[in-house]
Amino acid sequence: MRVTAIVDDALPLPATSSRPAPPGTATSVTAIRTALPPYRYAQEDLTEAIGDLCLPSGADRALLRRLHASAGVRTRHLALPIERYTDLGDFGRSNDAWLAAGLELGEEALAGALRDAGLGPADVDLLVCTSITGIAAPSLDARLAGRLGLRPDVKRLPVFGLGCVAGAAGLARLHDYLRGHPGDTAVLLSIELCSLTLQRRDASRANLVAGALFGDGAAALVARGGGGAGPGGAGPLVVATRSRLYPDTERLLGWDIGPTGFRVVIDAGVPDIVRDHLGRHLRAFLAEYGLTTDDIGSWVCHPGGPKVLATVADTLGLPGGALNTAWHSLATVGNMSSASVLHILRETWESHRPEPGTWGLLLAMGPGFCSEVVLLRW
Repeated sequence: MRVTAIVDDALPLPATSSRPAPPGTATSVTAIRTALPPYRYAQEDLTEAIGDLCLPSGADRALLRRLHASAGVRTRHLALPIERYTDLGDFGRSNDAWLAAGLELGEEALAGALRDAGLGPADVDLLVCTSITGIAAPSLDARLAGRLGLRPDVKRLPVFGLGCVAGAAGLARLHDYLRGHPGDTAVLLSIELCSLTLQRRDASRANLVAGALFGDGAAALVARGGGGAGPGGAGPLVVATRSRLYPDTERLLGWDIGPTGFRVVIDAGVPDIVRDHLGRHLRAFLAEYGLTTDDIGSWVCHPGGPKVLATVADTLGLPGGALNTAWHSLATVGNMSSASVLHILRETWESHRPEPGTWGLLLAMGPGFCSEVVLLRW
């Protein structure tokens, strides 16, 4: 399906209230922890197994093999051993597996991030928990609260529907909250088990692309208000954020939900939307703070796939190597939906930490179709 033409280009960019944070109101990222399932596979070892799950017996596998070879993925982690996926059968079993594995990974990521920040569960004032690969009521955050020992009065916000953009949007909403509660500690927890949404006996191109690209994992980010680093040390400061929802693009990316669960929708027009609109909106956002893309020394971009990453770099005129950490993340763990951009921010912090004072930009895109950008200062 091709998307309807976007009509907002002739309109002026709207006024915004997101101005640079005055001293003392920036948000400090104090820790990030990623948790990956123990079942790690080389891409070539998954190709035929996924073909067995998705394709009819005797079907031509040429397209499947091309997609796996061109996905930019070398290894991925799965929530279950690959041989167990044939036994899932229906949405109920897949969702049960998501709940069991998601709680384990979520607990590992959240507990680890709090330790790294020098904090305990009782220090958490707000927990935002995002996942688009399963559903539960009580939600994951409610189930984790007792396991981890969060306070009974902890504020909780479970989020479903943002998909890949939720890592960036979640950090932006933590920043919004902490500007109004500068003495608080807020946590973003992403739990994405994408492999459990793979549709058996579905040979559609979208399902095969998802089977070639997505991996499983969780990530937790701890942030404090008022620009205070806390006992665990300081990561980047969140200075400002911007959301953009593109009209008439609802069928570009998302789920069709039916008896077998979440059937992926991925339109080939995603790179075209990025090329036609992301650069203009992002440059306008930076200009409000007296910045250009040349001033950004650290790029943290969600790895939507090879075509998306290449289009982002080309559209923004980025220097060679600007998105290397995103490419490396895609190669080593695949696209982990909302957890990926947090994983890449952690890798940037730990392995490629920019010099103090460097401007950074974190960005992601997701269903809607939408984008979210977060201006950082290291």
